[in-house]
Amino acid sequence: MNKRLVVRIFVAFLVGLAVGIGLWLSGIDVDGFVTYVSPFGNILVAMLKMIVVPVIFLSLIAGAASLPTKQFGKVGVKVVVWYFVTSLLAAVVGSILALVFNPGSSSSKEAWAELMTTESTAVVAQNGGSLLDVFMSMFQNPFEALSKGNFLGIIVFAIGFGLALKMVHDGGTDKHKSQVDAVLDIVDGAKEAVFTMVDWILLYSPIGVFALTAVNFSQYGASLFGPYIMLALGVILGVLTMMFIVYPVLLAIFAKKNPFKVLNTIREAILTAFVTRSSAATLPVSLTVAEEKLKVDESLASFALPLGATINMDGVCVHLPMFAVLAANMFGLDMGFSTLVILVITTVLASVGAGGVPGGSLMLLFIILQNMGLGSDQIAIIVGLSLGINPILDMFETMNNVTGDIVCTYTVAEMTDMIGDDE
Repeated sequence: MNKRLVVRIFVAFLVGLAVGIGLWLSGIDVDGFVTYVSPFGNILVAMLKMIVVPVIFLSLIAGAASLPTKQFGKVGVKVVVWYFVTSLLAAVVGSILALVFNPGSSSSKEAWAELMTTESTAVVAQNGGSLLDVFMSMFQNPFEALSKGNFLGIIVFAIGFGLALKMVHDGGTDKHKSQVDAVLDIVDGAKEAVFTMVDWILLYSPIGVFALTAVNFSQYGASLFGPYIMLALGVILGVLTMMFIVYPVLLAIFAKKNPFKVLNTIREAILTAFVTRSSAATLPVSLTVAEEKLKVDESLASFALPLGATINMDGVCVHLPMFAVLAANMFGLDMGFSTLVILVITTVLASVGAGGVPGGSLMLLFIILQNMGLGSDQIAIIVGLSLGINPILDMFETMNNVTGDIVCTYTVAEMTDMIGDDE
């Protein structure tokens, strides 16, 4: 997402906020305004829902097919396992902080009750089912999963299919390799086409953001400010927890180095990630820092860091539980232990497909909310709230992602004796 588009989205959010609060403070009947303006926001949500399944499906196949098998052996496996473990820790941290901050819980229960019974949100939310139901849904006919939007089934099949393609390519005959290459060329071409469609949708997004923001705040006014503040504080604190507690502990245990000295060494990449809001754009700086300052072997850095930019989305794993708990408070869902476990598992699995996707965290928000059993109109409200604050949160999330990538690469290098001379 280019900077001009980000600015347009943020301006659209501020204008929508001003219009919405102005109408709310005026006390006039906003039903007519909502009737005429809300379709422009609902169109954005509908277009994003249209594109999210092919984006995740194609991204996961391509990503899984690029994972190392024979080429990098045990070192590659360690890198991949490390990325999944840190994503799991990030999802746990995000879930715990989401329960602590509990966004939306302190707002007027009457306002939430009104929100749940309005004509636009008449769909009744249901819980996603037991852990056994969720487990069984992971292994579903892929065509049925695609048609029904069963995201867990889509994710599991796409990862399995991508890994199978990789195994056939590495262990098969020349004919098999050429066939797999042809399939992956089609997948890559289709993925690029879908990403182009995402770009088109994002060009419309300022209009949708204005409509969603204006409608939400004209109906519910200042009652939404509390959840906004709690969401921002919760996500930022989660990112800081990962960067200054979780990663330092892992560095101290596994790399046996002073973690804060390491973090100070990589500060250039951290700041670049914060400003650019892109792991891919930060990649040249990350490679330079890892190879020249941390003395990581070039072969490891050139493999682990690009892979991390694709599959390691720790910041997103912190972010998503916050909106899940907000949705639970708004629509009266029970966030019991089993629901939280499902949320963590879904977040980690889904985050693999976020890399390289414009507005990746927004795409994954659909997966989380739909898996909670929310209806389309309810999802539209949460997405509308997310769109306004996402550019700010994205800065912290990207900083988290890049830090996690470099910490992983450096720690694996220390564990496998792939660190050069300090001089």
